[in-house]
Amino acid sequence: MFKAIGFSDEDLAKPLVGVANTWIETMPCNFHLRGLAAKVKEGIRAAGGTPMEFNTIAISDGETMGTEGMRASLVSREVIADSIELVCRGQMFDAVVCLVGCDKTIPAAAMALARLNIPGLLLYGGTIAAGNYGGRAVTIQDVFEAVGANAAGRMSDQELKKLENVACPGAGACGGQYTANTMATVMELVGLSPMGFNGIPAMDERKEQVAFRCGQILLHALDQGIRPRDILTPAAFENAIAGVASTGGSTNAVLHLLALAQEAGVPLGIDDFQRISERTPLLADLKPAGRFVAADVDKAGGLRLLAQRLLDGKFADGSTLTITGRQFAEEASKARETAGQEVIRPLDRPLKATGGLVILHGNLAPEGSVVKISGHERLQHHGPARVFESEEDAMAAVTGKTIKAGDVVVIRNEGPKGGPGMREMLGVTAAIVGEGLGESVALLTDGRFSGATRGLMIGHVAPEAAVGGPIAAVREGDTIRIDVDKRCVDLEIDVADLKRRSLSFQPPRPRYDSGVFLKYAALVSSASSGAITRPH
Repeated sequence: MFKAIGFSDEDLAKPLVGVANTWIETMPCNFHLRGLAAKVKEGIRAAGGTPMEFNTIAISDGETMGTEGMRASLVSREVIADSIELVCRGQMFDAVVCLVGCDKTIPAAAMALARLNIPGLLLYGGTIAAGNYGGRAVTIQDVFEAVGANAAGRMSDQELKKLENVACPGAGACGGQYTANTMATVMELVGLSPMGFNGIPAMDERKEQVAFRCGQILLHALDQGIRPRDILTPAAFENAIAGVASTGGSTNAVLHLLALAQEAGVPLGIDDFQRISERTPLLADLKPAGRFVAADVDKAGGLRLLAQRLLDGKFADGSTLTITGRQFAEEASKARETAGQEVIRPLDRPLKATGGLVILHGNLAPEGSVVKISGHERLQHHGPARVFESEEDAMAAVTGKTIKAGDVVVIRNEGPKGGPGMREMLGVTAAIVGEGLGESVALLTDGRFSGATRGLMIGHVAPEAAVGGPIAAVREGDTIRIDVDKRCVDLEIDVADLKRRSLSFQPPRPRYDSGVFLKYAALVSSASSGAITRPH
């Protein structure tokens, strides 16, 4: 059967290498991956292997944001991981290269590698170039915030259209340190991607060169017996978390790294993110809160420069193994800093002394919740709850101007099980900022956020409302206190009252009674453990 599609005896005598491609013709993030796959296969053949390409599905977070389609995003992480695992086990590949782009394809591929534990690596398709609007660099974040500004009457329909037309100028994943670029950073620092490869922008000619080199690197890993679980050690996870903290990365990294750790059999808890973030300075001046886009990291010296900073400050372990067979420290030593760059700060001038990730507990989040603090946000908030049972209801309230300064917007039944699928809330959070309420309104949800979200926005509240978590007991007008310094988020009612409300909890009716969403809701775990699917 192999011969029927053109393979020879000589081909079949060589190592068979799967090329898992997340190409799809629906979004810029993965649109260019067919071309990269061709280069990867050339490299595999040149290194003495026989490549066999196969495809997975992918869902665009940016396109589905604020819609029912966003429920598919996190579900797709499990489907992609399952499909890569299934094809590789079924075809009994000797090794595999995973080509990834939009958010969920990156952790999904890593999860599959951890399960399979055959020599494998990830190559990220790369960041999109920044758009240009009125002489300033813009990204998809600016468009979502402009929707709020338009609703508030501060931007005309014509101006919004002009911004929309230039914000995404070609192939590549969203341009700030949002979830895709955060997870691409993670994969270099954890060691599953060759250091220096992911940060090259999507349409840069160097991307094809590194795609070719992936074949050589993977065949070397196969020869040396280097497997994903040799790379995915506790120290490697700490390096990855330090990378997220030091770049002001997406809160989704918490969800995905917890999931990957479970697949790799590595003990990692949500509070480990707090511990590592507290000791790691914020060094990268990147959007959504900073000045620069991800492509500017490459111009400044790349992720190797960040790795070198982390090593110099003793915020990373240089002895961890990477897919090249070299240690983290050896890879970082190749960094070359661009003179005068302002993207990655020196250790003596960090943007903030501690990293961007903060884990909050309290009577509203006994298992934890996640907020990203860039240094610009207020750290305390005390106000009345405005309770919504879905993202759509909250969005209508924001654009209808019924949310006022001081409010705490509570969006529940959007968790992994209750959503199902734990939708990202960039539409709502960006509209709040666009309405001019970003400095006076807080938001609390059992859903999650895009990496482009900014402001005092607390997600991943666990346990979620759908399983009777305390967020289900909040009533309109209740007072909520948020104190980031004290790491707490609390509903200000008596313990007895909270218990009484919890006892009267009735689970909501499932939104879907058949198909993939029903299966996912039945199997998915809490956000505090990565929202992976497993038999209960």
